[in-house]
Amino acid sequence: MTQPIYSLVIPIYNEEENIPEMYRRLNNVMAQLDGEVELILIDDGSRDRSLNLIRELHHRDSRVRYLSLARNFGHQIAVTAGLNFVQGKCAIVMDADLQDPPELILTMIEKWQQDYQVVYAQRLSRKRESWPKRFTAYAFYRILRRLANVDIPSDTGDFCLMDRQVVDILNTMPERNRYIRGLRAWIGFRQTAVLFERNPRFAGKVKYTFGKSWALAVDGIISFSTVPLKLATYIGLLSAGIALLMILLVLYWRLFDPVSPLIGYTLITIAMFFLGSVQLLCVGILGEYIGRIYEEVKGRPIYTLKETGGFIKESEIKTK
Repeated sequence: MTQPIYSLVIPIYNEEENIPEMYRRLNNVMAQLDGEVELILIDDGSRDRSLNLIRELHHRDSRVRYLSLARNFGHQIAVTAGLNFVQGKCAIVMDADLQDPPELILTMIEKWQQDYQVVYAQRLSRKRESWPKRFTAYAFYRILRRLANVDIPSDTGDFCLMDRQVVDILNTMPERNRYIRGLRAWIGFRQTAVLFERNPRFAGKVKYTFGKSWALAVDGIISFSTVPLKLATYIGLLSAGIALLMILLVLYWRLFDPVSPLIGYTLITIAMFFLGSVQLLCVGILGEYIGRIYEEVKGRPIYTLKETGGFIKESEIKTK
């Protein structure tokens, strides 16, 4: 196979019901491309037949290459693994559940050919998603945009096209708590959006549970903002001011209104709970940052591989 121009990177976790339809639609898209293409499928420790289906696709189609991670490392790490192995002049990242329409790839490539280095898909709407999911997603992206020290576009996911130059820079970033849509914004270069309506999953269960979505949101905020740390300082100053006011009030009541019902255990209990809550909140914020520092300084590999297929120099592939 000659050097590809386009690299499609798709992380997969328990998507056996979606893989055949995903490949069918991608095959239609690849047939319309004006150059060689490679399809990199990353099995993120799936427990169903996903890896077997990926192997079958690899044997049927020489354009299909795959990585199998030694365990489930998470969506962002699976995408990172795929980007580490791309050989094309640009990389297109999308999910396997077909909420990201493969047909939009053609529009992204048109933008890339107009000298945009990053083309990201921006959602106009989310079909058949519950209102709590839509509301929390809407609120998160706008809060993140206000807090982050870079301009991270709202209502965007990992579905995007990145030029080879952007991919190479992204691959040099060693951080482990990765928020790729924020990293690509931080890198810079000419960026533009293509708009689309997000479809529901083609089949299977949602993989991004509330807990995983919450963890990704926290990673996004902490990776690109120090505002929570400043917030802890402001809350501490506010609580100190309230405590000083309470001291003055208690002294006043003790000297001039000793029979006031506000003097005694009730006021002390309220003050203890209030100050304790403030302390725990501030410690929790500090803990989130310190925990990420701890993960970084250990220096462990971001992921480990157990199997690969289709790459030119497979004997030279090592743990990343």
